[in-house]
Amino acid sequence: LHPSLSPSLPSAMEAPISVVANATGNATAAAVLSGGATNVIIPAVSAVGLVFSLVLYRQVAAVRVAPQTPRGGAGSSSAYLLQSEAGLGDSVEASAAQIQQAITTGARAFLFTEYRYMAGFMVAFGALLFVLLGSADGFKGAHAHAHPADPDAPPPALANAVFTVIAFLLGATTSIVSGYLGMEIAVFANARTALEARRGVGHGFLVAFRSGAVMGFALTSLGLLVLWLAILGFSRYFGDDYRALFEAIAGYGLGGSSIALFGRVGGGIYTKAADVGADLAGKVCAGIPEDDPRNPATIADNVGDNVGDVAGMGSDLFGSLGEATCAALVIGAQSADLVGAGWDAMLVPLCVTAAGIFCSLVVSFVATDISPVRREADVERVLKVQLFLSTALMTAVMYPVLLVLPDNLYLGPEGSFEVMCPTPEAVAANSRCVSGAPLAAFACVAAGLWGGCVIGFVTEYYTSHSYRPVREVAASTETGAATNIIYGLALGYKSTIVPVGVLAAVVYVASRYMSMYGVALSALGMLGTLATCLSIDVYGPVCDNAGGIAEMSELPESVRDKTDALDAAGNTTAAIGKGFAIGSAALVSLALTSAFVTRTGVLQSGVDMLAPTVFAALLVGAMLPYWFSALTMKSVGLAAMEMVKEVKRQFDTIPGLLEGTPGHGPPDHAKCIKISTDASLREMVAPGLLVILTPIITGTLFGVEAVAGLLAGGLLSGVQLAISASNTGGAWDNAKKYVEKGSLVVGGAIQRKGSECHKAAVVGDTVGDPLKDTSGPALNILMKLMAIVSLVFCDFFLGINEGRGLFNMGSTGN
Repeated sequence: LHPSLSPSLPSAMEAPISVVANATGNATAAAVLSGGATNVIIPAVSAVGLVFSLVLYRQVAAVRVAPQTPRGGAGSSSAYLLQSEAGLGDSVEASAAQIQQAITTGARAFLFTEYRYMAGFMVAFGALLFVLLGSADGFKGAHAHAHPADPDAPPPALANAVFTVIAFLLGATTSIVSGYLGMEIAVFANARTALEARRGVGHGFLVAFRSGAVMGFALTSLGLLVLWLAILGFSRYFGDDYRALFEAIAGYGLGGSSIALFGRVGGGIYTKAADVGADLAGKVCAGIPEDDPRNPATIADNVGDNVGDVAGMGSDLFGSLGEATCAALVIGAQSADLVGAGWDAMLVPLCVTAAGIFCSLVVSFVATDISPVRREADVERVLKVQLFLSTALMTAVMYPVLLVLPDNLYLGPEGSFEVMCPTPEAVAANSRCVSGAPLAAFACVAAGLWGGCVIGFVTEYYTSHSYRPVREVAASTETGAATNIIYGLALGYKSTIVPVGVLAAVVYVASRYMSMYGVALSALGMLGTLATCLSIDVYGPVCDNAGGIAEMSELPESVRDKTDALDAAGNTTAAIGKGFAIGSAALVSLALTSAFVTRTGVLQSGVDMLAPTVFAALLVGAMLPYWFSALTMKSVGLAAMEMVKEVKRQFDTIPGLLEGTPGHGPPDHAKCIKISTDASLREMVAPGLLVILTPIITGTLFGVEAVAGLLAGGLLSGVQLAISASNTGGAWDNAKKYVEKGSLVVGGAIQRKGSECHKAAVVGDTVGDPLKDTSGPALNILMKLMAIVSLVFCDFFLGINEGRGLFNMGSTGN
């Protein structure tokens, strides 16, 4: 550890920490001597993860790429032709390459346009952050430690504002880079997956899985490395004032989650406007498959898979990781014992993530080398084994990682363990008194790890057509779309029971063992296997695109069967991933809310939920997820209507397009892409402002107690609405697939595509699309972002009538 970064303990905590030092002998000195392990492990693991993602990328690129005979000359590098063992230059490969190029161009165009909007937001919101946080003490710029008469004073608000804005910009930029890299590898691999599927399902699986792993390891490693570098750099100013340091670092999570909100909402509106439009115009209106090359919305639909399900999802999970880490750091910095244990103990949250990257990397070889896919039935099993083995291996390695924590901890700012927890009775009565901290922390992380697994597999049970609930939904199509809708809604509501029960159990265990610091560790545990989860999540859209490319380039039916098998497994595991995402979002939101309450200081004695200000804010917070969902759902509906009208216009005005007459004019894909792009950029503004401004306005006008109620209400209704929406949409989707594969038998007749049951199933799937891919996933960010905004603006709120707001409401400060 560099001498300038050595944890020499802030003077504001000298009194309580001196008690710890006297009682534990040389414990603090030992921690200082060992302080530096994290400065080797964290960057080393991050570097290994990034190198591994590069190796995987090269393996995906081994499906050879050669220049196509270009329109603009033989040396053009803007168009590519994919080559497999069948030879270079056949029409099928040329068609696949052209489709891939169209998808890539559309995805890049949308993201570049969206990121220009985001750049403007970053500048504007960064300026707002600076003004509001810097004004807390009148923009005084002198560092408190420069005044010997007041050595215990915290750094000035101006310093907090500057470093928070820097952290915000770092988090936002990393989120953008993560999402863009994910999109690039997904569009790079989709046609390769389709062409490799000609050699067998195992070959196609390897391309799709490795492409997902590129994003998984690149995102987690990059996010961890940038956060560690930011902490290291900021500590040169803040020294060992960990409270001020990590309050500024919280801006990193805010930046990541802010970009994730616009990525999820904008990408979700884009992809579902195109998907719903393609479904309605193709299957319902024209009676052709959604991926039929005659359908003008097909390219927009495939672009949407990449900008929404890959780039948006990547930014979302990056935000979760950053926020969970920031919450743990802020809460941990309030503990004199944890601060006294030194640098390594303070950075335990980052070590949890590093351990997860290592475990996911080791387990990835099971899917690619040790037990690879050899036949279609193996695909789903191999993906599930990845999740299970990653969780099991991380459980095994976590306890040694957590041994850096001191044995006894008091997780509060009032004093040390010896002072605040003098007797076994005091320890038993107060969850902030932790005896045997490494084991307690292990229990919290393990609860999150396995709680996430349970939530994921319960989500699969309710959304996979391998099980009874979805088959019941499929059977309900016998009597039409109405009963299909009713059954699907009932399934979604019922599916919340077990996940909410598991979350309640995890929160109880974590808070009982280590108070709210334990909840933050549980959230990190649930996100510990993020590299594996992302690998599997990205695998799904890649296979979905591969199936579309196989259909549009008219590959043989046997190849489409293989891509369908790959896609079906991706749908199942994607549902598991969504369960992880929702569960972790709930824990992250609770941890951030706790960090907000802890940081205010004035709420340490608790929040009276029946107080008028708090309860009123609780009701408003519980309403926000419904308001947010209404905005996003209506946006998808408006854009889908435009898309359907445009597709019908092209069918009516382009001779021979719908009939497939040889030599007919090509569909105008660019017009459909523009409709989705314009709609998503236009419609993402209102939901984004709702989430970001609501806690700021509430805290400014009504104070910190109202903010606490707002966050609690948003979490309680948001998590259940998110689970219900995602599972309802997933169930309708797979009920439709169950009918399409000919598994539904009604009155002795097999129901297939084009049957009345299939038409009813398509209606359900279409209604469910914005639920499972727009509103449901975006609610994760609503829960987290409101909490991180509140935490970052905490000092500003406290500066207004001692936290009571402009209307001087609440009991704080009295």
